[in-house]
Amino acid sequence: MFTTCCPLILASASPRRRDFLTRLGLEFSIVPAAIDESCNPAESPWNFARRMAATKARAVAETNPDACVLGADTVVALDGRIFGKPQSQEEALAMLTTLQGRTHQVITGFAIVARARNIDEVDAVTTEVTFGTFAEPILQAYVASGEPMDKAGAYGIQGIGGFLVDSLSGSCSNVVGLPVHALVRALLDRALLRAEG
Repeated sequence: MFTTCCPLILASASPRRRDFLTRLGLEFSIVPAAIDESCNPAESPWNFARRMAATKARAVAETNPDACVLGADTVVALDGRIFGKPQSQEEALAMLTTLQGRTHQVITGFAIVARARNIDEVDAVTTEVTFGTFAEPILQAYVASGEPMDKAGAYGIQGIGGFLVDSLSGSCSNVVGLPVHALVRALLDRALLRAEG
């Protein structure tokens, strides 16, 4: 459906982001960025997601100046606290327990860097997600499935973890890892993408 106007590079190893771009019919290569992903003291989740996305895209664009590089970073936040990927099953269970019955934010920062075209743009999209409440054995069973272990906030809305979500307000694809509507709009507006026809 779409074609890019210059080589497209995804500066991420995320299989979910790769799948979104593939479904759009885009040709792209994957060059994961090797960067420090530490949060700065007092940095807001919104600013952190934007900074990470921009840092990833700019790092890859340094050695690929003729390409359009897409960087993205998704964070889960509650009361200003960032919930990253759990380092253990115990941490995953603690995250899910904290998020139960509450509304949290999923923020995906995305950056588009095309050095040859003097494009360096960063934005972010926020989706409000409300969890239902479940007994601990159910949460433990979900953690035991292994799905939470490579996901911010310890859940995947596109997988088994969808049962945790009572409602959401905003972009669903954003919760999975890429705000597809905002990204396509940005690429079209900057003439980096065109519809095939």
